[in-house]
Amino acid sequence: MIAVWFSCGAASAAALKLTIEEYGAENVRAINQPIAEEHKDNRRFCREVAEWCGVEIELYNASKYPSGSCVDVWNHRKAMSFPKGAPCTRHLKIEARQEWEAINSPEWHVMGYTVEEKARHESFVKLERQNLLPILIDAGMTKSDCGDMVRSAGIDLPAIYGLGYPNANCIGCVKATSPTYWNLVRETFPDVFQQRAEQSRRLGVRLARVKGQRIFLDELDPSAKGRPLWTMPPCGLFCEEYTATKGEAA
Repeated sequence: MIAVWFSCGAASAAALKLTIEEYGAENVRAINQPIAEEHKDNRRFCREVAEWCGVEIELYNASKYPSGSCVDVWNHRKAMSFPKGAPCTRHLKIEARQEWEAINSPEWHVMGYTVEEKARHESFVKLERQNLLPILIDAGMTKSDCGDMVRSAGIDLPAIYGLGYPNANCIGCVKATSPTYWNLVRETFPDVFQQRAEQSRRLGVRLARVKGQRIFLDELDPSAKGRPLWTMPPCGLFCEEYTATKGEAA
């Protein structure tokens, strides 16, 4: 059995299609961990990709957080991020995957690592498990190639891409520190920006970084610019250093 972890992004969609073409649908199981804070159009994309690939995409949430809500995790952990990563990634992605693995015992795994992410693939193989098939890397597929492949199948990419976001992560992802990102959230989803600002202030988390200093979102200048959006990683098995620690001094 090959477990393909589908994240509602173009890369994981392309990875699922190529895996089925190479190994056969009968040997593949596709799994998605739905997150409450994702754009609602991700569900439409998931359905259309399943139809395109001719397989069911199973939905699985961690037993500890059946709601699949990042907000629930942050409230329970009383923080939105820690020095080694965001707790939402740990509980809603990694632990959910590990639970599913323990029940189903897949022989191989596939994730949407493109050629630009070869280092991330190698880190996963080194730090966690070696039975990861580099489907997109072996095919020489870039993120752009994956988007082209999905569109050529007549499937519109998730709506979040069209709003200027680089991936199909949750809206208001706490891995981001760039003022560019947070001001895009403020512009496109002002209610989400306000929710993150209120919760981060309540929990003492400075999510934005301006000129090397951490600040609260309610202190962020609407005109501030920072790290380009394309540098923001997708939410997956590792939570890179796009984080803010509870109570960190600004």
